[in-house]
Amino acid sequence: MSVFSDINRLASYGLKTGLIKADDVIFVKNQLLLNLGLDGFESAEQADELPEVCVDDLEGILKNLLDYAVAHNLTLNDGIAARDLFDTKLMATMVSKPSEVIAEFKARYEKSPEDATNFFYKFSQDTDYIRRYRIKRDMKWQAATEYGDLDITINLSKPEKDPKAIAAARNSTQVTYPQCLLCKENVGYAGRLNHAARENHRIIPLMLAGEQWGFQYSPYVYYNEHCIVFNYAHTPMKISHQTFARLLDFVGQFPHYTLGSNADLPIVGGSILTHDHFQGGAYVFPMARAPIETPISVPGFDDVQAGIIKWPMSVIRVSAKNPDRLIAFADHVLEVWRSYSDEAAFIFAETDGEAHNTLNPIARRKGDLYELDLVLRNNITTKEHPLGVFHPHAELHHIKKENIGLIEVMGLAILPGRLKTEFAELGKAIVSGADIRADETLSKHADWVDEIKAKYPQIDAANVDGILRTETGIVFSKVLEHAGVFKRTAEGKEAFLRFVKSL
Repeated sequence: MSVFSDINRLASYGLKTGLIKADDVIFVKNQLLLNLGLDGFESAEQADELPEVCVDDLEGILKNLLDYAVAHNLTLNDGIAARDLFDTKLMATMVSKPSEVIAEFKARYEKSPEDATNFFYKFSQDTDYIRRYRIKRDMKWQAATEYGDLDITINLSKPEKDPKAIAAARNSTQVTYPQCLLCKENVGYAGRLNHAARENHRIIPLMLAGEQWGFQYSPYVYYNEHCIVFNYAHTPMKISHQTFARLLDFVGQFPHYTLGSNADLPIVGGSILTHDHFQGGAYVFPMARAPIETPISVPGFDDVQAGIIKWPMSVIRVSAKNPDRLIAFADHVLEVWRSYSDEAAFIFAETDGEAHNTLNPIARRKGDLYELDLVLRNNITTKEHPLGVFHPHAELHHIKKENIGLIEVMGLAILPGRLKTEFAELGKAIVSGADIRADETLSKHADWVDEIKAKYPQIDAANVDGILRTETGIVFSKVLEHAGVFKRTAEGKEAFLRFVKSL
């Protein structure tokens, strides 16, 4: 298949998805010719071709065009970062201007908020900003635990660090524009080897609690309609009165979405603490299904429903018809928690002048009620637990070592891509009776495997994969228990109630 055929196929894809109209076809084809260093088609008949394609053909079309570009030295190198920069440039020839996308979103919002987000989510996939074919690689399953079914994913869609891009970046001029990957200046930005291309990226402006914010989708969509809502100003994460007001304002405007915030301290915070942002989407997280285990009452808040939920982490849930009452409740909890210490529970508000207490707030609607989950966090470290006392401990690092951010707090595990291969090899080793401790890669799982073998008397090729998935879910529940500031023991529950009484 020639490069001209793939140019025509890409234009057909644009028509099929609605990215372009019939009157745009010649313009788009000419832009693709330009980007590929071509002067024209080989014949008039070829120039008029619009072959039938389906949405799933996009990956193959772009691969062919990228191979051509690499062969003709049109890309910086043959690494994934350079290829992504170039195919984004190709896709950008079919992407509407920001003002047009915003106008369409607003027109659809007048019909319903859900119609607006459905449009924008499909658009963000059609433009290849969300690469459907990569998202499909992720492994996903549910695992039964004492806290209900938890969602487990092994992330295979987010590209690993590209060695060629890393090497090239060492010799490149340092650029600080845009300031980070969340800044509004990313819209239409061509990217660099160390900064993802965003020529096909669009954002929707929102007003939240009287401030300008932006709405977009994550290019890695860990769950359905995984959105990011970010401050138009490049300002650090900070949990405050305004945080609660913004979250509840958002779910008031988009009642079919959940929205939450990462914490604002290292270790318990998200990967980007330098830019204030939230994450959410049209997804019911396992934590949202958790029932209230212990109802509580707080003086001055008799008009709200509140309680401690049955969850591995320490969560107070509050609901009311009036969102202002939830904001006031959350303000009170935050103020008390910031300065709260309980030596018996190893909770210290600060050590050596460093603050440790913060929280994850998560907002949602339940019918005519507003609901807010407040997840108590603490980032203290010790010599025994240098990565954090309320962080997955060393015995769980074979599965999860990274920080526990908002998405995982809500019950969706984002596990490293290495586990796909490791689990496949581990299953074979268990069934064959191989010495796992002698395997350099698999030995980290040896103690875990010993526990599994003691638990399951019969493990064979037919059931080993299912067993590993089930036990991974149980490990993840332990990861969350480790991150919980008040443990699920009788002593831990008593300590939680001591905090409640201090409110």
